[in-house]
Amino acid sequence: MKPLIVLLAVFGVSSAATFIAGHPPDYYFCGRLAMGVMLIFAATAHFKFTNGMVLMVPGFIPYKKAIVHITGYVEILAAIGMLVKTIRQPVAWFVIVFLVLLLPANIYAAQNKVNLEKPDICGNGLNYLWFRVPLQLFFIAWVYFFGVMH
Repeated sequence: MKPLIVLLAVFGVSSAATFIAGHPPDYYFCGRLAMGVMLIFAATAHFKFTNGMVLMVPGFIPYKKAIVHITGYVEILAAIGMLVKTIRQPVAWFVIVFLVLLLPANIYAAQNKVNLEKPDICGNGLNYLWFRVPLQLFFIAWVYFFGVMH
């Protein structure tokens, strides 16, 4: 829920700021900026809640902590790339693939009731997926619209 709030708040504030400043609105830039800030916000969880994020990685995958940190850095680089005109479209496609690949980790975490902030296995469970899966699809559509199409 927090990433969605960050995404929409940054989009709203940046859109309003361009209007107040008297510039023509560039909603596509505002959409990419919002996704970039949201990705950086999400990346901070990889470092702040590392132990909880490690619980999201299935047991058969080695080097869990390294994977959590690397994916955090990948999100930061993707956030920057979304704002660079010459590479934004391939970066947007990368982010879409990245979001698709992260969905199984979210499903695994829900099945195992992972609470990444604690870290423990007393989270919301499978009911969380009723929110998370549509949210992930929304993020993918957002990146496609603001990053690939424009």
